[in-house]
Amino acid sequence: MQRAKYLTVDSKGEQHNFEFWECPTCEKLIIKESRVNKKNNSQSVVFMLYPLASQRQPVPQEVPAKLAKMYEEATLVLPFSEEASAALSRRCLQAVLLDAGKVTSKDLAPQIDEVLPQLPTYLKTQVDAVRNIGNFGAHPNKSKASGEIIEVEVGEAEWNLDVLDALFDFYYVQPAKISASSFR
Repeated sequence: MQRAKYLTVDSKGEQHNFEFWECPTCEKLIIKESRVNKKNNSQSVVFMLYPLASQRQPVPQEVPAKLAKMYEEATLVLPFSEEASAALSRRCLQAVLLDAGKVTSKDLAPQIDEVLPQLPTYLKTQVDAVRNIGNFGAHPNKSKASGEIIEVEVGEAEWNLDVLDALFDFYYVQPAKISASSFR
């Protein structure tokens, strides 16, 4: 890839550096932004602005399209808003628990309680941690997975996505592998 253009824009307290590239394969535009704190000259944030892409692994093909779409939206907004990503990932978690976990409760916290006995130990710990990290007691709207944007703890949005990865593997990928390899 050859750099097409480099642009620097100063704003209050930050310097924004934009890199414009042309993909040598498809010849489409690629735009990357990095931000530098002008007070201490430290690079603080790097974003791939275009095309929007997640830094996470793609959703396995065994995951239903509706759930994959929710997950991908949560990954795409993560660099811009951890709160929005966490809200979307909680909504996706709730959809997974309804679809594959066959829970019947209305809100996320009771759905987690309902599904825990069905899960292997490593997943019980991870799914239960969603409730603990999310601090559902202090933020009851998180337990409803209303999609409402609510302040999150540092790392909470990323953790939610990690838990979804593990649930996708447990509920969708591994059963598909077993089904494909079983004798008929």
